[in-house]
Order: sequence, then C-alpha cells, then structure tokens
Amino acid sequence: MRPRFRLLEKSLIQRVLTEAFQLIEDPGVRVAPYVFDLLRSAGIDVHESVAHIPETVARAALATVPRRFSLYDRTGRPAVRYEEDQVHFDPGSSCLNILDPKTQQPRPAQAADLVRLVQVTEMLPQLAAQSTAMVCNDVPQEIGDWYRLLLVLWYSEKPIVTGAFSASSLHTLIDILAIEGGGTRELRGRPRAIFDVCPSPPLNWSEFASQNLVDLARAGVPAEIVSMPLAGATAPVTLAGSVVQHAAECISGITIHQLAQPGAAIVWGAAPAIFDMRTARTPMGAIETAMLDVACAEVGKSLGVPTHAYMVAGDGPLIDAQAEMESGVSAVLGALAGINMISGAGMLDFLACHSIEKLVIDAEAIASAQRLIEGIEPRTPSLAVEMFAQAGLQGNFLKLKETRELFRQEQHFPSPVIDRGPSGIDDASPGILERAERRVEELVASFERKNLLLECEAELIAYAQREGRNAGLEGLPEILRPR
Repeated sequence: MRPRFRLLEKSLIQRVLTEAFQLIEDPGVRVAPYVFDLLRSAGIDVHESVAHIPETVARAALATVPRRFSLYDRTGRPAVRYEEDQVHFDPGSSCLNILDPKTQQPRPAQAADLVRLVQVTEMLPQLAAQSTAMVCNDVPQEIGDWYRLLLVLWYSEKPIVTGAFSASSLHTLIDILAIEGGGTRELRGRPRAIFDVCPSPPLNWSEFASQNLVDLARAGVPAEIVSMPLAGATAPVTLAGSVVQHAAECISGITIHQLAQPGAAIVWGAAPAIFDMRTARTPMGAIETAMLDVACAEVGKSLGVPTHAYMVAGDGPLIDAQAEMESGVSAVLGALAGINMISGAGMLDFLACHSIEKLVIDAEAIASAQRLIEGIEPRTPSLAVEMFAQAGLQGNFLKLKETRELFRQEQHFPSPVIDRGPSGIDDASPGILERAERRVEELVASFERKNLLLECEAELIAYAQREGRNAGLEGLPEILRPR
C-alpha cells in the first residue's frame, strides 16, 4: 500500500469548487485584450476587461484537459510523467542570487553558476528535471530568458521546467527548443520543456500571462499554471479561502488555454504562501504554506488534472537546521500528497537565493521521501516466520540468503552528505555543509557533457551569436564552441 496524505474531505473539496465556479462568474476574472475575442466567441461576457465565465463553459474546458502527458529527455525517452500520483522533483527557478559557498553570502548569479547547478542536477537521480534556475546577471536582460534555457539545453539531457519573463521572448524560447529537438513537429510530439505561467492575484490574467497561455496552447508546448495566492494579503486570510482563490485562478486559466487549443497539455500548479503578519514576509517553509500546496493539489486531483507545487524551500538566508527542517518536511508532505512535479529544491531566503550545496542536501531529503512513498511490501512467502526458522533465537539474520538478496530493495543508502559513519571522541568530523561542498565538487568533477548532433550545435551557436550581438553580448558565456 502506498502511503498518502490528505487534508480535505470530499465535501470540503466540493465546497471549494462550488465557490471557485461562483467567483469566476461573479465578480469574474480580469483579463487582457489579447483574449477578449477568444472568450467572447465562447459566449463569455467580457465587460471593462472583466470576463464573467459561466460554470458550464469552464467545466467544458476542464473536460478537454489531458489527464496525463509526459516530458521527454534529449534521447526521446519519456522521463517525467504527469499523471495520477507520479511524483517528480526539480530545482527552483529564476533566482537572482546564489549563496557563495566560500563567503556564505548571497551574490548576483552568473552564467557559470547556472552551468554548475545544471551539472550537479544532471548527476542527481532524485531530480527528474532541470529548471532555468537562475537569472544570469552577466547576460543582457533582454536575452536572459532564452540564454539560460540555452545553457540548460547545452549541458543537460533531462526535461526542463522553464518560463518566459516577457511575451516577446516566449517564441524565441520555443524556437530554441525546436532547434534542439529537431523541429516544431518533434517538439509537439515529444515536448522537452514545460512553461510556468503565473496569474496575478487576485483573479487577474495580465496581457503577458494571457498571451503565454494562448501561444503555448497553440504551439503544442505544455503549460503549468503557477497560481500564487498570499493568504491574508492578496488572498483570503483563511487557508480554505485561499484554496478557493487558487482554484478560481486555475480554472479561469485553463478555460482560456483550452479555448485556444482544446486538448493542449496544462498543469494545475501552485506557489501559494501565507503572509506573515509579524514580519510582512512570505514564508515558503511555513507549515501552513505546505498545507496550502497539498490542499490546492487535492482540488486539482479531484478534477483529474496533473498537478504541481512549490515546496522543498527554506526561508532563512543560510544553510542551517531551520532551512533543512523546512525543506525536509515539505518534501515528505508533497510526495505523500502525490503532487506530480515539486519545484523548489535548493532555494533559500523566501525563494530569492539558490544554493547548490543546499540542492545536494535537499536531494537526500527527496530520496527519503521517495523511499517513503514506496511503502512496505511483503517480499517473502512469510513475513518473518521462515527467517526465524533459519536464524532461530540467536537472531543472526546477517547470514541469511534473504538478507543478501533483499537488503538493497528494503534500504535506501544515502550519499556521504548524510553522516552514518563511526564516531569517536577525538574525531573532528566535517559538518553537513562541508560534506555538501565535497559532494558538489565530486559531482561536477564526474560530470561529462553529452554532445548534441553536430548540425544542431552549430545552429544553436549561430542563433545565439546573432541574437547576442543584437543585444550587445560579447561572446557566449559558458558555451563551448561546436566540434
């Protein structure tokens, strides 16, 4: 039996959905001119930039959402499955800063930092996908969106969670994915990336977000709604009320998306938080934030749509007991909830800073969560009687054939980041931060980039050089020349 964690009774989920459908009709949802005609063609009243979406139209749109789809790796293998209770993890996205391991202070992230994180992520089996994790501050802002995606594609074979910071850059990102993947038809058939799209709370689909929803749907590239209600500030203070707002934002976004292209892949995603009334901060590591993530996913699951959440993040500025307590708890809760993609590993300081050392520590928490949801299985004809018949009351189970054959299935063996070695009074054992730093160095040293096809590398380089020159970029930071 797979262990599961649930917060909402079925009756409460139904109340959430009932009120969410009420909200998208009255008061309605603010939308941009980009989708006025699309909505009106479906019989939706749009007045003074507010769309009043009838429940019948929204439910019809929800019915066309695919219940399952996959993201593919570079080789064309389905590597991430958005369906039912399949659980995957990826690093958090779009940090401006990185925690410098030498100074233990945040600094603006550079292209070299992103490459290093991508290399480590590629070597960690606990992370099924990459992300465009950092903003590269040594790259001109106007090309930053596609350049960080290019770096991930250059060094990784895993699927990618990404997104555009502007509507104008979205099609550039899609073009780069098509070049790397062999064409637009191949991109549609075997998508390598999924794009986060964020409404503005409460109940506002901006011009940028609206265009992203429509254009991704029509391009056949999966979209991931990341609704961000802030309980007590931009959403009702009650957790249940914030879950209603989240559902309304997701349902309205899905309606826009499916009207643009019925059957296009989209995910019911979330990055909610509470608004801390004492500090005016948004603690992503708070237990209530994790509860919001789980509850929002439960509502999406009740509709049969794929799910996402932002978890495994710490709020403090340093890698310490607080950060890892917060990250570990949410990793376990997200896995038990069966959320399909859980973003946020490696993040600190209320999602403002990334740490590669924290990422490898978080990978150990994720591994424990993954072992937990495997559950306990009966692997022998009798659970214990036959082994006792062999070992007797002396209890030397180490000698048994079953022990030799089954211990690797029963036990997860962590990396040296987790200290399970012998201890002694005179030993000066390294702390977890030092062990994490060593682990990062080992993973980077063992990373080997797998080349793309020669013509693909040449086309990507030519594209990057042309667009980079137009933005004043000298050279291509952290990109190797084609063979």
